[in-house]
Amino acid sequence: MQSTIVESSVRFPENWEKGKWEFIREYLVDSYNYLIYKRIMDFVTSLAVIVLVFPWLFPILYILIKLDSKGPVFFKQKRVGFLGKTFWCYKFRTMYLNDYADTRRASRNDPRVTRIGKFLRNTCLDEVPQFINVLLGHMSVVGPRPHMLKDTNEFANLVSNYQFRNMARPGITGLSQVRGYRGPATSFESIFRRYQWDSYYIRNLSFTLDCKIMIGTAVLMMRSLFYKDQPVPLDNNRPVYNSESLVSAKKIA
Repeated sequence: MQSTIVESSVRFPENWEKGKWEFIREYLVDSYNYLIYKRIMDFVTSLAVIVLVFPWLFPILYILIKLDSKGPVFFKQKRVGFLGKTFWCYKFRTMYLNDYADTRRASRNDPRVTRIGKFLRNTCLDEVPQFINVLLGHMSVVGPRPHMLKDTNEFANLVSNYQFRNMARPGITGLSQVRGYRGPATSFESIFRRYQWDSYYIRNLSFTLDCKIMIGTAVLMMRSLFYKDQPVPLDNNRPVYNSESLVSAKKIA
């Protein structure tokens, strides 16, 4: 199965293990200016959120999370990042303490999710601590979402060249999420289509695309606030290969 149905000017080597380091060097050289400016914008944005938003948001969420369930306010987990390196990813805790946090991904109506946790997940406020990861350089504001180690290994066994999505720093939000792929990946089709959009993003890096993703994310967050009883629709039931998905992929950039 092909890595993606979207054609672009960047070609991925047929033999990843044989040609990956040469490809990585060429890719980083070609994207050098963009990556420098993107890192500057990530640093400024994350610093602004930590200084201006975190001081008043954290006390409110601290109280709500503590009142709702026992346990720490923050949740940290090993995630796979840029070029496959692992890092500690931070979030506000949204689940009761359990022994399956690193082995069982969240599912729809998961009983482990707390009442305040459901609100945090629906509004994406649980991701706010990841601006600390952005400040430290582990993540970017926009990029493929980082997976826990178990999911990374499982998905790599299902999709050829799945490691290609690690060619960019993982993001707080990404193209897959804007296209409707939020929540659990419960089928091969949903896993592949997420990879398809992540791959498309990496092959077509640009500030224009980043801006469209951030605007799309803001729209989704506003929708979740005003229509909290109507979850964001997932695009998991469409066929992987169809003309509509190809047209959509070309239009968004």
